[in-house]
Amino acid sequence: MPDSARLPDRPVIRQLPPDAVNRIAAGEVVERPAAAVKELVENAIDAGAKSISISIEDGGLKRITVEDDGCGMSGDDMLMALERHATSKLAPGLDGMIDLLNIQTMGFRGEALPSIASVSRMTLTSKAAGDDAAAEVFVEAGRVEGPKPAAWTGRSESGTRIEVRDLFHATPARLKFMKSERAETMAVTDAVKRLAMANATISFSLESNGRSTFRYSAHSATPEGDLERLGSIMGREFRDNAIPIESEREGVTLSGFAGLPTLNRGNAQYQFLFVNGRPVKDRMLTGVIRAAYQDFLARDRHPMAALFVDCDPELVDVNVHPAKTEVRFRDPGNVRGLIIGSLRHALAAAGHRASTTVAGYALGRMQGEGQKDQPLPQPSVWDRSSLFRDSHGSAPRPVQQHQPYAPAPMPGVAEGGERYDAPSVRMEEQSAQPIPSDFPLGVARAQLHETYIVAQTRDGIVIVDQHAAHERLVYEQMKRQMEGEGVKRQALLIPEIVELGEDEASRVIDRAEELAEMGLEIEAFGAGAICVRATPALFGNMDAAGLIKDLADDFAEYEEGLALKERFEDVMGNMACSGGAVRAGRRLNSDEMNALLRQMEATPYSGQCNHGRPTYVELKLADVERLFGRR
Repeated sequence: MPDSARLPDRPVIRQLPPDAVNRIAAGEVVERPAAAVKELVENAIDAGAKSISISIEDGGLKRITVEDDGCGMSGDDMLMALERHATSKLAPGLDGMIDLLNIQTMGFRGEALPSIASVSRMTLTSKAAGDDAAAEVFVEAGRVEGPKPAAWTGRSESGTRIEVRDLFHATPARLKFMKSERAETMAVTDAVKRLAMANATISFSLESNGRSTFRYSAHSATPEGDLERLGSIMGREFRDNAIPIESEREGVTLSGFAGLPTLNRGNAQYQFLFVNGRPVKDRMLTGVIRAAYQDFLARDRHPMAALFVDCDPELVDVNVHPAKTEVRFRDPGNVRGLIIGSLRHALAAAGHRASTTVAGYALGRMQGEGQKDQPLPQPSVWDRSSLFRDSHGSAPRPVQQHQPYAPAPMPGVAEGGERYDAPSVRMEEQSAQPIPSDFPLGVARAQLHETYIVAQTRDGIVIVDQHAAHERLVYEQMKRQMEGEGVKRQALLIPEIVELGEDEASRVIDRAEELAEMGLEIEAFGAGAICVRATPALFGNMDAAGLIKDLADDFAEYEEGLALKERFEDVMGNMACSGGAVRAGRRLNSDEMNALLRQMEATPYSGQCNHGRPTYVELKLADVERLFGRR
């Protein structure tokens, strides 16, 4: 028997039918209802809509409706839009070629509508400006009916209404991978909110199972309007405690808002990045924000931020993934440096400012059981934070329940008649002069328990933790000295060889000059090995191999050497805490207390210690009066 007879049949290459191609594309573009909603809303934005209404049922699996007041489509336009890779958003240039690096719109692939239609029952109703009537097209599993005349019930002269029913009915296996209705609804809500954050001039509304989820009115195209929209989505606390970001470098512009360090969360879900108006998820964002805030927060706390990067479309590639949630910058180092530098500059400009949530937390803790009916400030992010600890590391004490009234003993006398030492309170002589308006932290009036300074401002009081405040002042002074004198190195008597993978070693060696500026001297030692010749003298004896491996991980994930910088900050923070800072329990005179307040006002970042805890609490006079029922 010839050998050819024993060979298996050669597989035949076939052209897939259009419906199979569309279902495959749907698996990439529309993996869940939230993705379908995102694509439809982006189309509405590209159509110039000023108002977009979304309605869903059963998390979007039963029904999705998106209605806008954009330019609309004719019947022929709708038929063309249902063809794969048909779009109005890309036009050929003078040479007849389409430039995929000059994309000015949210969508451009021409895959969304046919992909969604291939796995659902879709009805498109649209009216173009100037047309006498609207047109309607129905699509089910690739079968198209229409266009036919239809009534237009929209509130504007033109617009489009798309209804998607029974999503994934044509691919029932996909339904098995859907999450609960609540989870899918939350995913839809998150997708729409991200688009609303980037388009403050457009009004958005979302309904789920007939109930209104949110309704955002349109705002002006100004930073104030953007902040109002961000406050509606990220919360009033963010709006009240956000600092503006505005900078430019080498053709890339950064704008947006970032929260003060004392306004933080236990995860990074309130960190948003938008590139040319497009919400993207980029792991670089986590790294750069962590690098910018690493002086101010513990590693398990995360700041809140919404950052908008705008640049020439040719400087960023958005054609990376069908879902268009990933981008690739031509010069990622420039963007990374711009974000870190801008955040640092904005935080420095905020000076000693701390978030208003600190005062809200303090008022909430002071509220007694008998005052439960009184209006309270919103719970602060500190309420459940592992960071808001007292000096012994224990959790904040719970509010004490009211006890039956009993006569209080005389000062200095215990119940049994025994003498005891009263808590230390030193009062400063009151001045008849008004508090200077250029003293934001006021003038010291008392010291409590040799730990807390009580100052009087023009319209309230300030309570300062003297140790935490001075720790930040000493820490900032040490940083300035290091910047001026440079980092001193300690040469190793016997160089340490660290074995890594070739790609890991290459990433670290590429940053050798950057690491040398921070006192870490390294060089290549064959394939996949690094020779450490000197370490920062500030560290003393250290695990050089562990540090190099941490740096390799950081460069792979964030393209930033966070491990070395965080090691510096830990060492300097410990030195500031145990060495030069004013200890709790030390009695200060009036001049020393006021000098500390003036230093805080003049020092950036003094509103929080090195771990993000507040260094002071400010209570307005109206807040204090409310505690006593005067308001």
